[in-house]
Amino acid sequence: MHHSTHDILAPVPGIARQIHSFHFGPRGAGKIYIQASLHADELPGMLVAWHLKQRLGELEAQGLLRREIVLAPIANPVGLEQVLMDMPLGRFELQSGENFNRNFVDLSDKIGDQIEAHLSQDPAHNVALIRECLRRALDDHPASTPLQSQRLTLQRLACDAEMVLDLHCDFEAVAHLYTTPEAWPQVEPLSRYLGAQASLLATDSGGQSFDECFTLVWWQLQQRFGKQFPIPQGSFSVTVELRGQGDVSHPLAEQDCAAILDYLTHYGAIEGQASPLPSLTYPATPLAGVEPVATPLGGLLVFHVKPGQYLEADQLIAEVIDPLSDRVTAVRNVQPGLMYARSLRRMATAGMVIAHVAGRQPYRSGYLLSP
Repeated sequence: MHHSTHDILAPVPGIARQIHSFHFGPRGAGKIYIQASLHADELPGMLVAWHLKQRLGELEAQGLLRREIVLAPIANPVGLEQVLMDMPLGRFELQSGENFNRNFVDLSDKIGDQIEAHLSQDPAHNVALIRECLRRALDDHPASTPLQSQRLTLQRLACDAEMVLDLHCDFEAVAHLYTTPEAWPQVEPLSRYLGAQASLLATDSGGQSFDECFTLVWWQLQQRFGKQFPIPQGSFSVTVELRGQGDVSHPLAEQDCAAILDYLTHYGAIEGQASPLPSLTYPATPLAGVEPVATPLGGLLVFHVKPGQYLEADQLIAEVIDPLSDRVTAVRNVQPGLMYARSLRRMATAGMVIAHVAGRQPYRSGYLLSP
């Protein structure tokens, strides 16, 4: 194992922040990148990363790793220190108000201009060329704030990886994941091993999140040059949602660690025999088919269903109770689907999204992500 530290731009003198990366396996034979807790208040993935760190060290010592596997257990030191009156605030940076998992650098046009005169009919040459140009462009890109510096550090670590796994969780949720329709054939075994109850697909969900800042580069270059030159999908990414914020336990982390290692074995990154593929719990559905269920007004929130339940159309999800007027307002979903996540809060405000239901028919467009 090789341990690297990467300095992040300090906000003021006397403060130092670093991203730590742990590198396992042979370099030059392909690369897989795994990070945890980019939203710093989402900690199940950090514990899974710790278990992976122990197991990858054992596998490396046994000579069983066929790819370099890079692990960043704490992807957001900036957000991890944001605790206000005993409440962790790791989703949005306090200075800018920006979501830590949005607005990663988009270099597609710049890379396209650089490679245009150097592409060939050799797919391997084109992949190597794009990766090298992407590395150089990220190295040259300036950062003027700690948040920009952190984003660029993470992008530099992952830009030349063939697979990127970004470990998150929701508020209260069952295991689910996000990826692209193009990557789904490669990602489906991961969904099976994890027992993901929803797999949500979108090529571009808006917001330039960490996972899409890699897949979109390759997709956009394919759109620009694909009719002239063979450009494979040189990287695929998955946002893995490891249930809810409170699901931090060794039994669950060991289970998820084993699932990821089985997937990496099935993929060919680890030598050995993977466990038999489980059945797919719920078919992949479009992210544009997800219904964000919101409350029409504020009040005490009482749920009637739990994450993991399949809902028929117009099913009662929750009640909003006004203790002053005694008014009870039912909150129902419009379309059928699997409710995979719900809010932790029990006092709703008007217009607050309290649950997400994965429907099978797309009906939304544009920006598809949560704030």
